[in-house]
Amino acid sequence: MRIDWAPLMAELSIWRAEQRQLPIWWRDDDAIEPTPALDRLTKMAETLHLPVHLAVIPKHAQDTLPTFCANHETVVPLVHGWQHISHAPDGQKKAEFGHPRDTALADAERALTRMNALFGKDFLPMFVPPWNRVGASLLPELAPLGYTALSTYLPRQSQWAAPGLAQINTHIDPIFWRGGRGLVPPDDMIAHIVQLLQDRRQGITDASEPMGFLTHHLVHDQDIWDFTQSCLATLLDGGAMAADLRTVLA
Repeated sequence: MRIDWAPLMAELSIWRAEQRQLPIWWRDDDAIEPTPALDRLTKMAETLHLPVHLAVIPKHAQDTLPTFCANHETVVPLVHGWQHISHAPDGQKKAEFGHPRDTALADAERALTRMNALFGKDFLPMFVPPWNRVGASLLPELAPLGYTALSTYLPRQSQWAAPGLAQINTHIDPIFWRGGRGLVPPDDMIAHIVQLLQDRRQGITDASEPMGFLTHHLVHDQDIWDFTQSCLATLLDGGAMAADLRTVLA
């Protein structure tokens, strides 16, 4: 597949000329166990020298996953909801924590307890709600449980989702979820990234938020793998800096 990276490289050249900093981070969702796809993801992270922040589904996580993560320092576990099932009312978009329910806070606490049991101190207590949706009423309750950050999708409106709870989102998702789950047309994807960068330069969105690349290793086809590596490499070669949220949130 031939991809024209020229529009992105041109935008990145402006960032370099203006001496702007572009921190980027990588989040990958839905991990529960070591798989060949996770091996491939990890090797890509090592090649790029870019940590991959792995959103783990606590209820379904296998005991083999902590050992895998401990053996690969570029892998940073995060908390991906509790069991990744939708509690949305009929006719509403899927969400595990997007709508008020009596057991939501208990599930968030149960998730943190499970991650502590699995990973000890070797995970980042960032709450990643499945489907990137979370109800506003839950947010003030997360920091008292021990969460330090929240991650959803698209540019944040504020540095803080709630007192004590930093907001660090993802912004780039190469999967065409509503179009067969293949790769978004590359020209459209690159135009989206360029627009994100232009919005930052023009002060429309928060330029200090690490720009997040979102993947789902278990459903990638070859085109998605290839685009992911090429896109991240283009960003890094163009002056972006790898952000390890273990340091950002320290």
